[in-house]
Amino acid sequence: MNATAIVLAAGEGTRMKSNHAKVSHQILGKPMIRWVVDATIAAGCERVVVVVGSHADEVRAILADAYADSPVSVETVEQTERLGTGHAVRVTLEATGISDGPVVVLNGDLPLIQADTVRLFAETVATGELAATVLTMTPPDPFGYGRIQLDADGAVERIIEQKDCTPEQDAELLECNAGCYAFDGALLAAHIGEVTNDNAQAEYYLPDMLEILKRHGHAVSIFHCEDYRDGLGVNSRVQLAELTAIARDRINERLMTEGVTFIDPAQAWIGPDATIGRDTVVWPQTHLIGTCSVGESCQLGPNTRLTNTRAGNGCVIDETIAVDAVLENDVECGPRAYLRPGTHMLDGSKAGTHVEIKKSTIGEGSKVPHLSYIGDTTMGAGVNVGAGSITCNYDGKNKHATVIGDRTFIGSDTMMVAPVRIGSDAITGAGGTITKDVPDGALALERTDQRVLEGYTERRRARL
Repeated sequence: MNATAIVLAAGEGTRMKSNHAKVSHQILGKPMIRWVVDATIAAGCERVVVVVGSHADEVRAILADAYADSPVSVETVEQTERLGTGHAVRVTLEATGISDGPVVVLNGDLPLIQADTVRLFAETVATGELAATVLTMTPPDPFGYGRIQLDADGAVERIIEQKDCTPEQDAELLECNAGCYAFDGALLAAHIGEVTNDNAQAEYYLPDMLEILKRHGHAVSIFHCEDYRDGLGVNSRVQLAELTAIARDRINERLMTEGVTFIDPAQAWIGPDATIGRDTVVWPQTHLIGTCSVGESCQLGPNTRLTNTRAGNGCVIDETIAVDAVLENDVECGPRAYLRPGTHMLDGSKAGTHVEIKKSTIGEGSKVPHLSYIGDTTMGAGVNVGAGSITCNYDGKNKHATVIGDRTFIGSDTMMVAPVRIGSDAITGAGGTITKDVPDGALALERTDQRVLEGYTERRRARL
């Protein structure tokens, strides 16, 4: 299907009361504009053009970051004067030369629209029988939406805005306009210039194209989406929260049908680009943001947030924040662990209570059980790090590396001052500050001799 998607994202979004573009606001950690663009790409659209205007640079940056390596070109066209939706489409056609194939026009604040809906919508104008179709829905409460009035043959007779509805029309016309249109690209290009701004707002309205095409003898119909939620838009913070809840429920329901257990689905926020394997249990207050992958038979949460993190099978991730981290199989984290970017935990390793790890590899079966910081470290297999131990990796200007060999035992409260290398099968005594390399199999001690003063407490009390 040689379809083009035009995504309208130039509006001010004044009801959001924001210093940012409306379409930049996130649903489950993902900007709204990306939900729409991703749906068009998954639907098979070969070209995607996003119309930017208000906060254009911000929207461009979001798109450039997300689609730099996309096999489908995602372009932007700037609507410097915001003169209505018809004007936005005309500017786009003039800038891109789009003149054939199905053209689907979607709103950038329509995050719940699904790829199958976009694909079927585009196919309605692919055969040449219809010049245009309107995406329609029947929400539980139709108030506020334009109503579709059909003629006896099922063609669109007119769209009646809410404010113009009579009480009878308000009660009887339940087919609502979702504000999206599919056009025969050649007919759209031929007649877009006929849209005028002869209205109270002096704007060029894209819905006027329907009447123009009918006037030229072309057929115009509707495409009804079975799931009305596909057509819901965001115009306020309240609607943003409402659609976030819908998106959450959709994703969690799908995951449950695939074999994932949710203790309380309403308290787990799983992003649209995350995957979870079967028999994994998701506890309340769990968040998966960005491109996350979690394997089978894991325990996620409670109170856990993973961002762009991969976890294998059999992991227990309790009260943990992990960002850009990789956890292999049977890894344990938390409670209250913080895995910063570059953390790589190998099979069977552990980051325990109040442990922070940054840009480090924790070897197979190695454990950092509690109250420790490990940074810029390569750790071998079977290592045990005692409580309160720290790799002192920063000298105030540069970061330095620590290397710990296999099966080494790091005593509690050990300060490892990088750069330093501790060999395999070595031991560091508790309370030591290690500033020099430790050979394989060696014991490293760094502490003053202990003095015991008998009777000191009684003499001190007497002085006081």
